[in-house]
Amino acid sequence: MDLYVYYRVQHHHSAELQALVITMQKKLSNLHGMNFSLKRRVEKNVDYQTWMEIYCSVAEEFADLLERAVQNAGVMRLIDGERHNEIFVDIPPCA
Repeated sequence: MDLYVYYRVQHHHSAELQALVITMQKKLSNLHGMNFSLKRRVEKNVDYQTWMEIYCSVAEEFADLLERAVQNAGVMRLIDGERHNEIFVDIPPCA
């Protein structure tokens, strides 16, 4: 499964949050051998940005591991609102 996590960030927190999230993602990748990325959507509103963390080919229990990593890294203090998880799975090819 692939895990997509999106949330809003006030513009003035973006540099500090980026450093925290990248460090957290690298630690998770080293421990669990998964691929990750961090993206942001360009917003017309200059007060905030929408960010997306993507974790590819992870096990179901990874969402719980990620939640603990987020808490340990102090990420939530820089996010505006909640983190929203979306799970996508591959569609098997037709036979």
